[in-house]
Amino acid sequence: MKKLLFVFNPFAGKGQIKNELFNIVDIFTKADYDVTVYPTQAAGDGGRKLREEAANYDMVVASGGDGTLSEAVSAMIDLEKKVPLGYIPAGSTNDVAMSLGLPRNPVECANAIINGVFFDYDIGLFNGERNFVYVAAFGAFTSVSYETPQEYKNRFGHAAYLVEALRRINEIRGYDLTIEHDGEVIEGSFALGLISNSQSIAGMKNFIQDGVCYDDGLFEVCLIRTPSNPIELSSILAEAAINKLTGPSFVTFKTSRLTVKSKQPLAWTLDGESGGVHDDVEIRNLKQAIRLKIGFNEITAEQEFVRLQAPAEKLLSLSAEEYFKDRDMPDLLQENDDIAEDDDM
Repeated sequence: MKKLLFVFNPFAGKGQIKNELFNIVDIFTKADYDVTVYPTQAAGDGGRKLREEAANYDMVVASGGDGTLSEAVSAMIDLEKKVPLGYIPAGSTNDVAMSLGLPRNPVECANAIINGVFFDYDIGLFNGERNFVYVAAFGAFTSVSYETPQEYKNRFGHAAYLVEALRRINEIRGYDLTIEHDGEVIEGSFALGLISNSQSIAGMKNFIQDGVCYDDGLFEVCLIRTPSNPIELSSILAEAAINKLTGPSFVTFKTSRLTVKSKQPLAWTLDGESGGVHDDVEIRNLKQAIRLKIGFNEITAEQEFVRLQAPAEKLLSLSAEEYFKDRDMPDLLQENDDIAEDDDM
């Protein structure tokens, strides 16, 4: 029997995952998994559990907010074998879930994992030390997500972030930066920077321009120049609200790697959690570094099409003698399970 480790944060969001725990485990069990359930006991506990035991399982499912997913990814990214990771969102904002089109209902999401497909997803590496799943950010309002009280997140969802941001509007300041990517150097004063692999950031969907691809090895970068007065600030916020990021206040590009050098200490956030204060930062995209198991949709369709073609390509490469000699070929024809375990794909 296959083995599944289900790690969940019992306090994420409004704790609704506890009400559906039996139904979720029942779905996994009916799919022939021997399920181990582990409720996290403190911050970082889920990551510890996965670092120690994830390699012993055929699949891992994590449930909680974006922070829980980030913990799981950081714990599993260095495993020798790509153990598939399912995710049941249960936080207050759930940016990754919105970007990937995951069901909001926990039971529906569990069913989507069991009946879904594999999707190899890009992960960020910050200063060669920390991983992030969907965004590294600096500047205006980026501390809001991790400084907003959990009680408010649970009660009001992403509206809690907006209220906290409005309280801090007078804190906007500029940072003198030098940003390098792909042979280009950008200098100036910037109030906000987002290096992301997501269409949803802090609950604001489609803030980043269309065309986000989660497995192409590239980040979407959006930099906002420091406004010179309140009127200019209002104009920038209005343009950002309608996803108009083409004016002179915005610098946007795609890249797999960039460096950011600041003349002042610069505070960063990674997936909504504190990333520390740094003068120099290097950010790299680790292409398709983690294997997710999610429902089939337009996002996963291309990778799944490639997987389905692979067995046919292997058959066509055989000579007639090889074909008749190995015509049973049980391993060759188990296309989804076997190819999903092939890290070279």
